[in-house]
Amino acid sequence: MHPDGPPDWWIYRGTGRPLQDVVLAERLPPAPPWRSFTGGPLPELDLVPPDDGEADRRLGLEHHLSARHVDPHEVEMVNAALYLRRPLLVTGRPGSGKSTLAYRISRELGLGRVLRWPITSLTTLKSGLYGYDAIGRAQAAGTRSAVSAAPSGEHPDPPIGEFVRLAELGTAFLPRRLPRVLLIDELDKSDSDLPHDLLNVFEDGEFTIPELARSARRSPLVEVFTADPNGTAVLKGGRVACAAFPVVVITSNGERDFPPAFLRRCLRFETKDPDTEQLAAMVAAHAVDPGNEHRSRLIEEFVARSAALGGLPADKLLDAVYLATSGAYSENGDSWPRLVDALWRQLNSLVS
Repeated sequence: MHPDGPPDWWIYRGTGRPLQDVVLAERLPPAPPWRSFTGGPLPELDLVPPDDGEADRRLGLEHHLSARHVDPHEVEMVNAALYLRRPLLVTGRPGSGKSTLAYRISRELGLGRVLRWPITSLTTLKSGLYGYDAIGRAQAAGTRSAVSAAPSGEHPDPPIGEFVRLAELGTAFLPRRLPRVLLIDELDKSDSDLPHDLLNVFEDGEFTIPELARSARRSPLVEVFTADPNGTAVLKGGRVACAAFPVVVITSNGERDFPPAFLRRCLRFETKDPDTEQLAAMVAAHAVDPGNEHRSRLIEEFVARSAALGGLPADKLLDAVYLATSGAYSENGDSWPRLVDALWRQLNSLVS
């Protein structure tokens, strides 16, 4: 942390502690002219989607870092991404906290539920934007026609919006006054085309759903489902266009290189492995028996083992501490060293 306190331009502080008495819409400066988006229509009730418990599961009930343990480079890059409305590409070893950064940003800035888009080798841009159930719509139309008492030729088609669901990427670009937090998890697992395909969405801040655009003359406004539980949104002309560019956190384990054009449009940051005090704060945040006498010893052993093996996921420390507090630990027993060794050694193939 800076010796004289956080710089005035920082909005995100990196502690994970929710901002108090701060209205983010007033604190966040206007976007640069080349990154300004004016999508709409804005929802009448533009409420922050409530967290569904995932942040508590990822961070613990109160995962707050002290100011002296905050990585100033991380905070600078997050704030730069907020100011510039650019995606943040986060690299680092497995278990170093890349994904949890998105949840910490959302909790601290009060941006609600994180939209997590997990990437596999089969993931496509369209699958991240929306899904259209054409078969379901045809079946519904046939069923309605069969049971309808309306005269022949006057059977109303089922609303097309009932068969369209925005996926996580598409939901993130819905027009809102405050940005959503979008986690694109493990992009390096994707097909080689996906980073290229993302560029247009990141640059334009919008996309069109052809199935809705074709019927826009008859139905200019269509209500569709979103990636939020029980969520819906009204689209105009089949177009999704953001008003506030989402806070995009893209994680990568460094298993592949990305195209230069993609890298130019991202801000890049590499995470560091958590130190002893940060791991202790993580364990305490998950309320794993704070008074247990073995916790400090396990944390020190985990740090040493992680350094020797080239990195270990921090959640494996939580597993070990939980087992120890459940009675599995015996100072002079033979089973505990074998158990911990098996627990922490099983990931060697992932971190080598």
